[in-house]
Amino acid sequence: MMQFARQVFQTPLFELGGQPISLIWVGKLLIALLAVGIATRFIKNVLKHRILVRLGIDSGNREAIATLVSIGLGAFGYVIVLQATGVDLSSVAVIIGGLGVGIGFGLQDITKNLLSGLTILVEQKLRVGDFVEFDDIEGYIEEISIRSTVIRTLAGGEVMIPNAQLAEERITNWSYRNLDGRLELPIGVAYGSDPVLVTETLLDAAYSQAEILSHPPPKVIFAGFGDSSLNFELWAWTHRIDRRDFIKSDVMFTIEYYLRRKNITIPFPQLDLWMRSPNGLSDGLPNRAPDEGRAANPQKDDDTNLATEPTHPNTLRTWLSQISYFQHFNELQMRSLIELGYRKQLATSETLIRQGALAREFCIVLTGAIGAFHESNHQEKQLFTFEAGQYFGELPLMLGVPYPTTMKAMSNTILFMVDAHGFEKLLRDYPALAEDIAQELSNRREVLDGYHQELLMMGFSTDTESNPVAWIRRRLKELFTQRSS
Repeated sequence: MMQFARQVFQTPLFELGGQPISLIWVGKLLIALLAVGIATRFIKNVLKHRILVRLGIDSGNREAIATLVSIGLGAFGYVIVLQATGVDLSSVAVIIGGLGVGIGFGLQDITKNLLSGLTILVEQKLRVGDFVEFDDIEGYIEEISIRSTVIRTLAGGEVMIPNAQLAEERITNWSYRNLDGRLELPIGVAYGSDPVLVTETLLDAAYSQAEILSHPPPKVIFAGFGDSSLNFELWAWTHRIDRRDFIKSDVMFTIEYYLRRKNITIPFPQLDLWMRSPNGLSDGLPNRAPDEGRAANPQKDDDTNLATEPTHPNTLRTWLSQISYFQHFNELQMRSLIELGYRKQLATSETLIRQGALAREFCIVLTGAIGAFHESNHQEKQLFTFEAGQYFGELPLMLGVPYPTTMKAMSNTILFMVDAHGFEKLLRDYPALAEDIAQELSNRREVLDGYHQELLMMGFSTDTESNPVAWIRRRLKELFTQRSS
């Protein structure tokens, strides 16, 4: 049986370029070609993610260089494999040429995509990491391969687009030189509003946003007279057009707030219907002109609805505004603060974080209380209690060291949780909070001493100053300086 199987696999089926072709020969060839393919892919990844990164080449050029090098090495490797197996390539050139014509017609779309992919890689008009807009798709170029390009959309999906479409159709590359772009925000205000005051208000709203450029300066365009409003447009430029939806949202929130402060009304479409009859209205009243009807309530169209919003005691806005270091926040600052975190509820005795775990969030107690317990030899010792209005977690979060205590809810508790990125933004936007944190830490001298000594032993700090409060204050300033630069 084994002899029969060996004979089947070794028996030549036909000759190609003077080389007898058998099943075992085909198997060896496929294994060799597969090895070349795996090797070229490995070389591409090493070039792209290691060698070219160390050389300081940007991501777009890394993709192009790695792809072209892998293609060249792959083609060279395939030729070597064919020659090593005994195939005379010169003798099969005519056959390959004849097959190429037929293959060209059958695989012309694939060939077109391959050539388009090479064109895109060589021209460098599109590069990995670019923010592009194509056929109602917005996103970042994730990968440029020979056949297709992968675009990661803003919603998080990945779209594979044939390279021929990108090479032939119109595509907007917002990152070609930079990510600068113009935002256009339409705003309608009530008739009777002062256009100069409206212009000033819109410009103030634009300049108050850090992501709006001052050069070129924002512009206010009077777009025309609408059915129920004077129509303006705010043109503003930003250096991060890929974040335009978020920036637009921030600017629109600010515009609404500023217009309300200036008593400028944003009207809603409305239609007045007047009915006449030869003998007057059905109630016996004399006919009135439309202007006379309006005179009875002259402020009907222009009054701004500034009624005080009802108080909602169980909202983040209410809880945060009762905390001393957020009491001076206006509506816009409070909205930005709320966007940095989320609400977390704990039942009585529920553990928030165990001793020794790494910190991931800065925590503010809104209601209830959190106890800090030091665990040793299966015993717990309560060190602190954080009540409503107090915060914790800032020190292990900033220094990247484990929690020295287990944090448990002493009663039904609600926390406001801010992750590391949000905490950095909080320090950057409100540097006075850093000093407040340093002052608060002076009340936790025992824990702070423990942190200081632990960092000395771990080699994270070489500062042997005896006053850990002064040390942490200086450390906060260093961290704030790094985050601001």
